[in-house]
Amino acid sequence: MNSAIPLSPSETFPLPRTEPIAIHRVLDLFEKGSPELFGELSEQLDFRIDHYRDETDVAWQVASGLEEMAGVLQRLAQDVFPKGTHILALASQALGQGWFLTRFEQRFFYPVRNCECESITYILSHEDNGKLDFFRETVTTIEERR
Repeated sequence: MNSAIPLSPSETFPLPRTEPIAIHRVLDLFEKGSPELFGELSEQLDFRIDHYRDETDVAWQVASGLEEMAGVLQRLAQDVFPKGTHILALASQALGQGWFLTRFEQRFFYPVRNCECESITYILSHEDNGKLDFFRETVTTIEERR
């Protein structure tokens, strides 16, 4: 069970990529393309990716539970990250009671634009008993890198 004890400023920001919180473990395994990622997810996962001011159809980037998540990850691998992704920066802020706000920068080949791109996203996540059970990502930028 998560504690309601307030966090000190030194515990809240920034939590570097090496901090072994669930969101960091999930993103590290995503970068590696590892199926071990599913071991970090709760059976009751509530997952969604949104895009800020983007015309791309992302209605399929939603999952409730592990079975739906497998489908989302498969499509992400095919349609968005066919050559994988590289994490450029990753840091989180602990918000208390299992909640985290993460700033995530990545570089990847984006087939929609047929070039290398970099993006900055913000992720609000929650973990319970060490497993990620809530994930809301907002992709704020996708910049072409030629």
